[in-house]
Amino acid sequence: MISAIVLAAGPGTRFGGTKQLAELRGKPLVQHAVDAATAGGADEIVVVLGHDADRVRAALHLPSTGRWVINHAYAGGMASSLATGLAHADPGSEAAVVLLADQPGIRALHVRSLMDAFRARRSPIVRLAFRSGPGPALVARELWRDVRTLEGDIGARDLIARRPELVEQVDMGGDAPVDVDVPEDLERA
Repeated sequence: MISAIVLAAGPGTRFGGTKQLAELRGKPLVQHAVDAATAGGADEIVVVLGHDADRVRAALHLPSTGRWVINHAYAGGMASSLATGLAHADPGSEAAVVLLADQPGIRALHVRSLMDAFRARRSPIVRLAFRSGPGPALVARELWRDVRTLEGDIGARDLIARRPELVEQVDMGGDAPVDVDVPEDLERA
């Protein structure tokens, strides 16, 4: 079993509000990540909410394999949301694909590529590599305890930087999908 953890708890300070709810191609940003995880074949989807949780939850359309959880410490940064998501993953999950609610260009193909690489070689960390930089990652359960010790607004980047020997890169070619950090990024996405 492989989980998908969708990080959707942040306040969207640079965006000027709850960017998870910003509409792109007829749906909120957070829904793009959920849909990519669903179509990519994740066995379960855990959406981590925090800021404006009631409104984000109301906008979500989760599959039968999806659920949401609340990170009450979301102001502490992305690391706390990732820890919350991992803590609520199914006990039988072998790994988790980590997706951000502000990367609407991540598709089912990307999620499948991470999961296929993990299933083939069981690398502790699998990360997508684009020509313009890194993309989402999958983290095997054996490292979840290490991930839960991270702090701040860094996600798994710090662990990946500290333990490069554990990382398998999956080359996707092309440019990395746009992160929506400010309203103008919606147009680029």
